[in-house]
Amino acid sequence: MHGVGFSVEKGKALGLVGENGSGKSTSMNILGGVHQPNAGSMRLDGAIYAPADPKDASAAGIAFIHQELNLFPNLTIEENLFIDRFPRRNILPFINRAQIRRQTEEYLAQVDISHRPSTPVSKLSQGERQLVEIAKALSRNARLIIFDEPTTSLTRPEVERLFAIIGRLKSRGIGIIYISHALEDVMAVCDSIAVLRDGHVAGTAETTAIDVQRIISLMVGRSIDAIYPERSVKPTSDIVLSVSGLSQPGVAENITFEIRAGEVVGLAGLMGSGRSELARMLFGLDRFARGEIRIDGRLLVDPTPATAMAAGVAFLTEDRRGEGLVMDFTIAENMVLASLPTVAGAFGLVDRRRISTVAAEMGRAMHLSTAKVDDTMVKHLSGGNQQKVVIGKWLLRQPRLFILDEPTRGIDVGAKQEVYRIINSLVESGSAVLLISSEIEELIGLSDRILTINRGELTGSFARRDFDREAIMTAATGLSGPREVQA
Repeated sequence: MHGVGFSVEKGKALGLVGENGSGKSTSMNILGGVHQPNAGSMRLDGAIYAPADPKDASAAGIAFIHQELNLFPNLTIEENLFIDRFPRRNILPFINRAQIRRQTEEYLAQVDISHRPSTPVSKLSQGERQLVEIAKALSRNARLIIFDEPTTSLTRPEVERLFAIIGRLKSRGIGIIYISHALEDVMAVCDSIAVLRDGHVAGTAETTAIDVQRIISLMVGRSIDAIYPERSVKPTSDIVLSVSGLSQPGVAENITFEIRAGEVVGLAGLMGSGRSELARMLFGLDRFARGEIRIDGRLLVDPTPATAMAAGVAFLTEDRRGEGLVMDFTIAENMVLASLPTVAGAFGLVDRRRISTVAAEMGRAMHLSTAKVDDTMVKHLSGGNQQKVVIGKWLLRQPRLFILDEPTRGIDVGAKQEVYRIINSLVESGSAVLLISSEIEELIGLSDRILTINRGELTGSFARRDFDREAIMTAATGLSGPREVQA
């Protein structure tokens, strides 16, 4: 990182954007006292600011709201707020519980949390836990709050509530640095934007003077005429996936649809609509009461992940860190997890040399950031590169049907385009894709058809010629009433 400079005014929000590896994390680590700069200077309220460690940064009024929240789920809200500074009763070595409770109630009211201070954090939703982090920052008299990918795990109502809280923080004169790959959110909440690329500031602008296309161009260093690549093939008449009457009480109701070879079918729905649950049933992770699933005409009897995989189904889970990867394994070890028999040697023993060769080839095809597949733990990769490893793991099986649940969540625009390229190559090779995404523009840009789901029922089907953002969202919310779903 070289010569990075930006400023945040009191009561204003600065959006800090850039691809993975652009310098965002390094900049924030320097600001937070984790790393020391070897050149340049920082000022806070006009005074020289040079934190020696994170404690200095916290004492100066710098607070971080990390993507991985820094809370203890087994402790109460009030205990998390005062974990390292419990007030005492005069000179006695006893915690002043009454004072803690009173102060916690005041801070929770400022972030619209109605829970009792004695509520365990484990009982809170992800959005509520994030608000507790903000309350903790307020309890430390934060002057500058840094949000790192704050909306990744939130529902849309929680996102709107977060934005309202940020607006309230700004009105109190608190400065905000907002880091996110969701550029539409950055545009909505920030007053200005700084774009980092390769450790440099590629550009800064007021939000009103820039658009998303210009931001993307600054991030990647080139003009992007089309975010979504053109596809050279059309769907065939061969039906890869056939779902008939799939039902599970409270989860899915009489779901029927088909996906053809060379076709991307998008699935649009709000959080809790049943879209991820449907994906899990198709892959055999969750049970269903009635209905049939056929792959290439063959019935999946009592589906399990093993039988689904044997039939040619691959499933990219929305939780890549928790379910898609073994974080303490290397790239190579993760890459072959779904295809171990193909890398076995004599007597079924794992052939390490074969693993290394196969993983290296897939790593090159996926444009991974490192060629050291045998030495690099996946936990040390960026989100985008972790996602490439998960996708590569399934590509080694040459799937007939690839179910992708939120494949671009939490990754930068460059990594997104790599995922889009992979989706195109899948369907061009004759595979079928079921794409689940919360980004309606992504569904419109990639899909041949879009199905909408609400409360476990398919509520609409849209051919590409009929794509209309408002109509799709209306069907996804169930407001338009049932629409004919073509099998």
